[in-house]
Amino acid sequence: MKICTIVGLPGSGKTTAIEAIRGLGLVVTMGDVVRNEAKKRNLEPSGNIIGKIAKELREKEGPGIIAKKCVDLIKNKNEEVIIVDGVRSISEVNVFRKFWKFPIIAVVVKEEERFKRLFERGRSDDPKNIDDLKERDKREIQFGLKEVIKIADYKIRNDSTIQDLKKKTRKLVLGIIKSY
Repeated sequence: MKICTIVGLPGSGKTTAIEAIRGLGLVVTMGDVVRNEAKKRNLEPSGNIIGKIAKELREKEGPGIIAKKCVDLIKNKNEEVIIVDGVRSISEVNVFRKFWKFPIIAVVVKEEERFKRLFERGRSDDPKNIDDLKERDKREIQFGLKEVIKIADYKIRNDSTIQDLKKKTRKLVLGIIKSY
């Protein structure tokens, strides 16, 4: 089993990068673990609620709990390639690296561009104003996402077109799979 992750701050283009490689393997989204927890609690999966649940899970069960739940899901899959979406901390990286090589690919982009993309995207958990965005960034950074981006094995600069990002991502991931 070959497993890697794509990380990035909100609005970096991480979802677009993952779209480019979706056909290469199964995508396991860590946020789905948290969204499923919100559903169990009959809560609307807004950005604020998702953030609170993620924080609560980590406080009660440890910083690697969401990764541990994903490992359990992955072990039951019969896939050659798995891409993990949503790693937020070194603790989570360490959970995955107990089982697999787990290379990290970071999608990076200028802050102004991230803000613009998030406001235009309009997902239910996207920020509605600049204060919401700053709060979301703060939460992601507190989880440890900046450290994960810093230690990434590969970085993709998303400073061009969507097609360029997809092309760069696909080429990189194909190379990682081949040399895994």
